[in-house]
Amino acid sequence: MNSIIQINGLSAGYEEKNVLSQVDLTVYERDFLGIIGPNGGGKTTLIKCILGLHRPNEGTIRFYKEGKQVPEINMGYLPQYNTIDRKFPISVYEVVLSGLSKQKSLWSRYNDKHHEQARRIIARMGLEGLEKRSIGELSGGQLQRALLGRALVSNPEVVILDEPNTYIDKRFEAKLYSLLEEINRERAIILVSHDIGTVLKNVKTIACVNETVHYHPHTEVPSEWLEEHFGCPIEMLGHGHFPHRVLKCHH
Repeated sequence: MNSIIQINGLSAGYEEKNVLSQVDLTVYERDFLGIIGPNGGGKTTLIKCILGLHRPNEGTIRFYKEGKQVPEINMGYLPQYNTIDRKFPISVYEVVLSGLSKQKSLWSRYNDKHHEQARRIIARMGLEGLEKRSIGELSGGQLQRALLGRALVSNPEVVILDEPNTYIDKRFEAKLYSLLEEINRERAIILVSHDIGTVLKNVKTIACVNETVHYHPHTEVPSEWLEEHFGCPIEMLGHGHFPHRVLKCHH
């Protein structure tokens, strides 16, 4: 399978402190990569480097399309919920449509095709009837769905989701992962989450980020491996069809 993103020797941080050191990671076409790790381990910093939102101190990030290196690829991004300014005066429709901004020039208007794409994604996200509503009037789950629609509307080669479960109710969570499974048949997905049980249940490969990256090529991850890379003991509890990883007593 062809690689779509290759990261080699990446180090990144803020001011004089490195958060990531000598990271090597490859994302493949139609991969479903789960990124897990302790708080402060560098998960979000890694994602920002991939997206070009944060400049690494050293190392390379290369992009590929159909086996050939290209300057960039189309990526859809769902940021963490707490980074969104709910007071910003923008409607659900405008949020979703803004995901197509790179497909037009700065001064041109969105065309009929763009509007059709936005309407189709809004329906897919279950947001019909809320198109004109301001994001400040939405519930947490509704806002997450609008932001997910924004990430998907451009038909990206890679979809990057940073903690997508936040403020989504269980009913839509099941629909979300069913939708992601469908999307994954055509494109790669990178999912960042602290919910280890949900990640292991849905993804194909695992990367644990804790200053550096420890890659696991499948989801049959032994608890010893998790404990080593999280730096504390973890065990699996089963609740029906929904397994959860929980921290055991530790210092």
